[in-house]
Amino acid sequence: MKKLWHRLLVLFLSLLLMVMVLTGYFVARGYNRYIQAIRETPVEEAVANYPFGERIRFNQLSPAFVYAVVAVEDQRYFYRRGFDWVALFRAIINNLVAHRAVEGASTIGQQVAKNLYFQGGRRGLEEKLAEVFLMNELENQYSKEEVLALYVSMNYYGDGLWGIAQASKGYYQTSPAELDYAHAAMLAGIPNAPSYYQLSTGYEQAVRRQRKVLSRMKEEGYISEQEYEEALLVDVHPVPEGN
Repeated sequence: MKKLWHRLLVLFLSLLLMVMVLTGYFVARGYNRYIQAIRETPVEEAVANYPFGERIRFNQLSPAFVYAVVAVEDQRYFYRRGFDWVALFRAIINNLVAHRAVEGASTIGQQVAKNLYFQGGRRGLEEKLAEVFLMNELENQYSKEEVLALYVSMNYYGDGLWGIAQASKGYYQTSPAELDYAHAAMLAGIPNAPSYYQLSTGYEQAVRRQRKVLSRMKEEGYISEQEYEEALLVDVHPVPEGN
C-alpha cells in the first residue's frame, strides 16, 4: 500500500512539474510576443491610429449602458486591480485543453488589446497570452473608464454601425448618454454576434439576448426586480430616422 501511495505521489509531482514547465514556457512566449508588439507600435500610437467609427468618452455613456456592458462582458472589470493572473491562467488552460487558440472568456481589456494589435492577423496561443500582458499595459496607461470607452467605441453593432455612438443614433435616434436600461441592454448584447443580432434581420434573437443581459444586470445588483420587469415591457424596435 505504501508503495502505491509513493508511486501516486511521484506521478502527481511529475505531472505538476510538467505543468509548471509548460506554463512557464507559454508565458515566456506570450510575454515575448507582447514585447514585440509594443516595440513595433506603442499603446498610445495604437490607440491614436485605430479606425474608430466615432470615439467617445466615458462621460458620454449612460450609467445604464455601462452597467449592461460590464454585467454581460466582464463582471470583475471594475473590481480587478493589478495584473490579472486569473485571465492569464484561464487563457493557458482553455487553449491547452482545446489544443488550439479559442475565443471567448476574454476580459474587456483583452478584447481591446486584441482589436488594437491582433485583429487582422494570426492569433495563436502566444497572441492570446500577449493580450493579457497588453491589457495590463493598457490599464497602466489608461483608467478603467477610458478603456471601457475605447471598447464600446470599437465594437461592431451590425447593420454597418461601428461604435456605440453610431449604434445609438442608427437604431434609436439618440445618444449613448440617453440610453435607458431596456435600450442599453439591447445594444450591449449585439457585439457578441453582430451579424446574428443586428436589428434589421435579427430582432427576435436580439430581444432574447437583451433579456439575458437584463437578467445578468439584475443578478449583479445593477437593477432592481422592479426595474428589470419594467425594462422587459419597453418597446425596443429600431426608431426610423426622422422620428
